[in-house]
Amino acid sequence: MSDAPSAPTAGNDTYATEHSFASLGIATPMVDALAAQGIVTAFPIQAMTIADALAGRDTCGKAKTGSGKTLGFGLPLLQRVAEINARDGRHEGPVARPRGLVLLPTRELAVQVFEVIETLGAAMGLSVVAVYGGADIEKQIKQMRAGVDVIIATPGRLIDLGDRGEVKVDGLDILVLDEADRMADMGFMPQVEWVLRRLADRPHQTLLFSATLDGAVDRLVKRYMNDPIFHEVASDSQTVSLMVHHFFSVHKMDRNKVLATICKAQNKTIIFCRTKRGADRVVEDMEKEGVKAAAIHGDLRQAQRERALADFSTDALPVLVATDVAARGLHIDGVDCVVHFDPPEDHKAYLHRSGRTARAGSTGVVVSLLLWNQMVEAEIIMRRIEIKRPIVEVFSNNPHLTDLANWEPTMEESVL
Repeated sequence: MSDAPSAPTAGNDTYATEHSFASLGIATPMVDALAAQGIVTAFPIQAMTIADALAGRDTCGKAKTGSGKTLGFGLPLLQRVAEINARDGRHEGPVARPRGLVLLPTRELAVQVFEVIETLGAAMGLSVVAVYGGADIEKQIKQMRAGVDVIIATPGRLIDLGDRGEVKVDGLDILVLDEADRMADMGFMPQVEWVLRRLADRPHQTLLFSATLDGAVDRLVKRYMNDPIFHEVASDSQTVSLMVHHFFSVHKMDRNKVLATICKAQNKTIIFCRTKRGADRVVEDMEKEGVKAAAIHGDLRQAQRERALADFSTDALPVLVATDVAARGLHIDGVDCVVHFDPPEDHKAYLHRSGRTARAGSTGVVVSLLLWNQMVEAEIIMRRIEIKRPIVEVFSNNPHLTDLANWEPTMEESVL
């Protein structure tokens, strides 16, 4: 435990040329494994953070979801664990004592990070296990007892396993906190600190990645990280600039038909609702309009959620309807459009939801469907994210709904 420096140590965050993973110091087995997947060039957040992480420094990476943070922490995590194992030997025994731990806020994100890291870990001769709620805990225990070097975990399940005496974190060499701001928003800071307190007397490295570094995350950095170096790759304004934003005033009786018209014109759409029941109802309404859709929210079984995500990721399902549990951390490529069927709580939630599109430098369409009493909320959000767009009244027969990426309504068309 130590205080953070009074002024954050900033890395060289300007990268005018492309960086190969080999040039960043990544071991050949993982470079080859990435190349086999067609991944040969590092994204900016990876190029910024990998060298410092490989050097053993506590590192904070600030970047929006979809910017490549998983490899930014995953590659140095695996490489350093392999090096430590080679030097000091692997932790063995009946209780799992991993050298590396990745904490994430949701089970969907845990699954996706595991899928990325497991293959790379195998290339380095490492065992990687994912533990998260909603899945068979006995199966997870069996996997850990077979030997584990790195655990990918959600906070609640990790503590459940700790309380059972199945895992100890006091032998960690490297801790990764991914989507740290989302963990704070979801109330997981006490569980995160449960881990950090057990590492207080052990030299270790912490890698923290987040879309924001304020509030509870800033306090965590100052209290638990040791002379961290900070890197930032994207601001909210940069995220916003890659999106085409539409704010539509709709009538309640026509709202579902407007939504269906938008979805039919897109290859892949995510619709956000505030409640689980609302998400289920939208799925039912879209099916009536001839749009194939599935929901993802906390009341569904894990197998149902994973099937919906898999179908959506492989284009077998064109529309995913989600509560805010899916607003962060889901790595789904090629999302053309995000629709806010219900207004988000605030501008941060708007950005988190909207960040499912316009990923990795591509563009995307974001649509807010507003009833008469929701337009003031939309104006507040626009002011906070520093964009100015007209709120336009639309009906389901509006021809512009089939080409939203190229429609530029004027302020004179605004209903306000």
